[in-house]
Amino acid sequence: MPNGSRCPDCGSSELVEDSHYSQSQLVCSDCGCVVTEGVLTTTFSDEGNLREVTYSRSTGENEQVSRCQQRDLRRVRDLCRILKLPLTFEDTAISYYQKAYQLSGIRAARLQKKEVLVGCCVLITCRQHNWPLTMGTICTLLYADLDVFSGTYMQMVKLLGLDVPSLCLADLVKSYCSSFKLFQASPSVPAKYVEDKDKMLSRTLQLVELADETWLVTGRHPLPIITAATFLAWQSLRPSDRLTCSLAQFCKLANVDLPYPAASRLQELLAVLLQMAGQLAWLQVLKLNKRSVVKHIGDLLQHRHMLVRTAFRDGTAEVEAKQQQQQGQGQQDEVGDGPFDLPKRKRPASPTPLLPPCMLKPPKRTHTLPSESAVTGDEDISDSEIEQYLRTPQEVRDFERAQAASQAAMRVPNPP
Repeated sequence: MPNGSRCPDCGSSELVEDSHYSQSQLVCSDCGCVVTEGVLTTTFSDEGNLREVTYSRSTGENEQVSRCQQRDLRRVRDLCRILKLPLTFEDTAISYYQKAYQLSGIRAARLQKKEVLVGCCVLITCRQHNWPLTMGTICTLLYADLDVFSGTYMQMVKLLGLDVPSLCLADLVKSYCSSFKLFQASPSVPAKYVEDKDKMLSRTLQLVELADETWLVTGRHPLPIITAATFLAWQSLRPSDRLTCSLAQFCKLANVDLPYPAASRLQELLAVLLQMAGQLAWLQVLKLNKRSVVKHIGDLLQHRHMLVRTAFRDGTAEVEAKQQQQQGQGQQDEVGDGPFDLPKRKRPASPTPLLPPCMLKPPKRTHTLPSESAVTGDEDISDSEIEQYLRTPQEVRDFERAQAASQAAMRVPNPP
């Protein structure tokens, strides 16, 4: 045994190791005193000198995990297994949860926020590994409120200083469309409504890219525009059987929730398609509307790059175009009116500027009207106010003569 280690009772240095149940203890062979009773952990320096420390003084007490944290760690693992994520994702999500739980702003939060924290860790891990997963999917699995989830997600990213890339729009379309129940015949879905998944996904991607090119996606939640694009793609593949189906009926058949702005995004997308259809010669004679243009979505998407350039003009070059138009206006006036010249009021309209909808239709702002003072003109004018308007001595004399004349007229009695 090392020198300096003695029995506290008899002072003997004959200390031997004795196995008592599951703990290895030191016992004095002379008097039988148990030297290390109740010791569970030691430090490296104490082991070298054969000096043990109690559990309360060791680091084991600080490493214990609360019941709430143990439950949430199990939920992180269960959520990763439900989503069939790789094991590396599970380890990363657990490490993020442990780091976030140590923050005072999250540790002292209410229970609803701590329950949402589990999904935030999994979502951050999937975003960093470019795994297509939406915030709505996590909220559905956790029965969580979307507003609380998004607020906790942004707070966690800010506090931990994480670099979370945004989800690719194409991956989001594939992930979201895979949840639609329209790819297999079932009692709730008639045969005429069943569609091939690859065809529907390909056309939906083209419509979403068209919406992105025409500023319909920028600054907005992506799910409403994806829902509208999926509905139009589904209708355009078999328009004869599906034009009578509304957006609400489509979402009910597909077993997905109808986002509130999806109807507005649908109308905006149809307006873009109708504007593009006016540039094709074989579609100009058909007098299309927002209902019949769905039948020709395939042709419009085939030539969409050319049609977007011809149907819309760049909003940034609008000022330059106006300047050039003003410069050339004087030259056009000098040209004589020929038999083929168009009147000025019947010239073809210029293309619509390619700008975001918020700039084309800005929201109305309330303007506060100034309070109207009730002025009748019969109010008395004080002498000090009158003196402010009198500037010259001549004006003062004229005012005194006028005032004297008015007083004299008041004294003269009226004739009978």
